[in-house]
Amino acid sequence: MRPGCHLCTVAHEVVAQVCEALGESFVEIDIDTDPALLAAYSDEIPVTLVDGRRHDFWRVDPDRLRAALTS
Repeated sequence: MRPGCHLCTVAHEVVAQVCEALGESFVEIDIDTDPALLAAYSDEIPVTLVDGRRHDFWRVDPDRLRAALTS
């Protein structure tokens, strides 16, 4: 999560709730520490990936995330 980013806070909460409900885990990465990730996603923070592919950015839809994780 980027400090001071309210969208990051909300996205973290949504991802954590959906993953907990499904028994899934997730990894949070600070893209500010990786030049390649920062270049790729700097305008899409927060960004979520599912199976290595971009799933959502800015906001995480819990129903869409749940569907992606259960398909």
